[in-house]
Amino acid sequence: MIPAFRLELRRGAMLVIWVSVVSMAYAGFIMLFYPTMIENAAAFEQMLEVYPKELMAAFGINGSLFDPGTFINSYVFQFLWPLVAAVAGIILATRVAADADSGFLDLPLSSRLPRVRYLGASIVAQIASLAVIAALTIGSIVAVDLLIEPDFDTGRLALAGFHAFAMAAAIAGVSSALAVILLDRGKAGGLAAGILILMYLLNVIAQLSPDFKETARLSAFHYFDLSEVIDTGVYPVVDTTIFLVTAALGWLLALWVFRRRDLAA
Repeated sequence: MIPAFRLELRRGAMLVIWVSVVSMAYAGFIMLFYPTMIENAAAFEQMLEVYPKELMAAFGINGSLFDPGTFINSYVFQFLWPLVAAVAGIILATRVAADADSGFLDLPLSSRLPRVRYLGASIVAQIASLAVIAALTIGSIVAVDLLIEPDFDTGRLALAGFHAFAMAAAIAGVSSALAVILLDRGKAGGLAAGILILMYLLNVIAQLSPDFKETARLSAFHYFDLSEVIDTGVYPVVDTTIFLVTAALGWLLALWVFRRRDLAA
């Protein structure tokens, strides 16, 4: 299993590196902008008053952008992280479908390594890769924070990073199951992306229209708000649990199906 795990890490290395670089660069640049926003607080507040609160909430902006939690949540976690999690999670999780289509999967499965252990190694590599991306993104925020004022609580940022990882893991778990069931990377990735887009729209509609408020519960984005943990340290235990349980169920389903799946189908 260890050789398979190392193989998956090597194959995903370039993706992890480039996604991490983009994520770190964006998060770091946004944090450099925070002191400027504080200095021009009155002007920004006046500008934001033009937009309806419901519209701002639909795009993840709840409260004042001058609060560290609202600022980081809105510009990093609401905008950047869903894209990062979707790209990395889906590509890493659907590689098994691409391998089946190209015939590469015949090579590792022709050895003594059982199917479950091979896919298990891939899943562990997904977890490790997503954890690295989340850690480096948070590390970029912490590094820039050393250069600016005010200082942010590093422990709270770490907690936010873990919740971000949990969301990415949920995407990867579901994508893994779809990849094994469909054995088509394009279909599995497209369906996973389609589900995420639908969830995003449901969350936006729920924020814009009180009549559809309850539909937000069907969206993963409803459970991804990190402003409170950054501002107060109150961790969203229930929301993280939902993400981790979703990830675990997706990976378990993938393992169960992969063990019995006719890979020539």
